[in-house]
Amino acid sequence: MENRADEWLFSYGTLQSEAVQLATFGRRLAGAPDALPGYRLEQLAIRDARVVATSGATHHPIAVRSEDAADRVRGMVFRLTPQELAQADAYEVEDYHRLAVELASGLRAWMYVRAE
Repeated sequence: MENRADEWLFSYGTLQSEAVQLATFGRRLAGAPDALPGYRLEQLAIRDARVVATSGATHHPIAVRSEDAADRVRGMVFRLTPQELAQADAYEVEDYHRLAVELASGLRAWMYVRAE
């Protein structure tokens, strides 16, 4: 499997935490600020004890599509390998779904939104 860091992941929550990055990817990620228009954040109760232990939080933010195009979710965009993207999928609980989006910068990236 190709191991080049050519996947972009937009994070607005716990994947920005150094502790979560080290536990999930084994390294600290370098990122750049970006935003996602047309979404807003809500809080999600996390029931997975492993994820709570890793993040240190029982509630995580979750992005949901907004009726207001002026809404924005701010966060960081990180470059990952395909293997690291799979590790991010394993970290996220089933309430999250990975979706391809276009960020305010014009960059196409993956992000996690509320699973429908």
